[in-house]
Amino acid sequence: MNKRQVVVLWIVAIVLATAAFFARSGKSKGFESKTERSRSQTVLADFAADQVAKIKVSSGENTTTLVRKDGKWSVEERGGYPAKTTAVNEFLRSLAEVKVIEGVEAAPSFAPRFGMDPGSSKPEERGVEAVLSNDAGTELAHVTLGKNLQAAGEDPMAAMMGGGGGSTGRFLRNHADQSGVYKVSEMFSALSPEPKSWLNDEFVKVEKIKSVSVSDKGQPDKINWKVTRADENADFTIDSPKPGESVDSTAGNGLKSLFSYARFEDVMPADKAGEASKPAEKITAKIETFEGFTYTITLEPAEAEKPKEPAQPDAPAPEANYLMTVNVEATLPTERKKEEKESEEDAKTKDKAFADRKTELEKRLAAEKAMAGKVFKVTKYTVDPLLKLRSEVAPQQAAPGGPAKGPGPAGTSMVLPGEGGAMTPPVQVPPMPPRRKPVEAVTPPIAIPPLEEGEQATPQPPKEEKPSETKPPEEKPAEENKGQ
Repeated sequence: MNKRQVVVLWIVAIVLATAAFFARSGKSKGFESKTERSRSQTVLADFAADQVAKIKVSSGENTTTLVRKDGKWSVEERGGYPAKTTAVNEFLRSLAEVKVIEGVEAAPSFAPRFGMDPGSSKPEERGVEAVLSNDAGTELAHVTLGKNLQAAGEDPMAAMMGGGGGSTGRFLRNHADQSGVYKVSEMFSALSPEPKSWLNDEFVKVEKIKSVSVSDKGQPDKINWKVTRADENADFTIDSPKPGESVDSTAGNGLKSLFSYARFEDVMPADKAGEASKPAEKITAKIETFEGFTYTITLEPAEAEKPKEPAQPDAPAPEANYLMTVNVEATLPTERKKEEKESEEDAKTKDKAFADRKTELEKRLAAEKAMAGKVFKVTKYTVDPLLKLRSEVAPQQAAPGGPAKGPGPAGTSMVLPGEGGAMTPPVQVPPMPPRRKPVEAVTPPIAIPPLEEGEQATPQPPKEEKPSETKPPEEKPAEENKGQ
């Protein structure tokens, strides 16, 4: 290859490299997004999160309005019930700090392609819209969250089987920005249009129960049963016990831990609670504690909710719920009762513990008093110990020498009278006849004729005897004996 050919080849290589560079550069510029916000910038340029006083979250028919007053957030659709302040503040912080991963040029009319179609019948295609405003009602931000972003190379089938990379972010639209939508890494999974998801889930916390009384249905002044105990470590006893009555251990333990870790499902709006009321089935319970708290609770069954979608044939029946109201009063001790001969150091320690506990109880009293007038929806499991009948709380045991109340021995059938009913006379069972002595078969001895004179007996070899298989000697026929 001569010098001229080498020069030509070099010129060709340079031309091709230059062409490739410009082609790549042109392609990059052709696909570069022209949205207002670019990668690593915050989606909302100037968002005053600290000035937000109202947040309206909606999707389809569901809407939640969060309102801030005196520094506290509440849920408007639930009669101003306290909201989870930490959850609201976390959403505001995330929205203020969320940054762009990628901008996608798209006019507002293309929003349904990103899962932001408010008219869709499918929740996953509607998205979630949030409008934030200040005390004066001025809109500070208006955003819509659309579909989740899937990990690169994720196989939909693998995701259904539990594999795949999962969601890595979400599409977000700022309604004040008409240039497009943005991919962000924040999921905003807590942003829900359901009012109950924002409710502060702190509930009554009953401790150190001293007594529990429950009324008859529809008769709040008529006590059906009441149990009490002498101290925190004692077992409950039934008041005015009938003969043989004692508190069942399982029922008693359920009453000791009543409402210890209770949670409610929802708070009913006042109008809906009035429509669902069933006075004839309402019961009233009164709980007193050793620390001076008195809780007055009403319970009545709630109507079953109609499923939004047709239930499957093999689907379990929904759990029964109850409507519950709670009113609390308390007389807290002002000073500690000192013990005899306690040292100065012990007195200081116990005084501090008493003061700390008193402060804690005062805070709880204030929080629980705020629940007055609210109607809570709770599961049957939460209040089940209060729904039991007297016969379940304190069943009557068998009296000594008397008939047992309960199922009889196996193989027998007993009819037990109800309270105040007539006693069924016992069934007389004839005695069994004495057992007869078993018949034993005895084989009669066999007579062997003596040997005649001069006749010798043929010696026989000794035989091994097996105790379990010994057979009686075989009897010879009479004619054979005669021939001998």
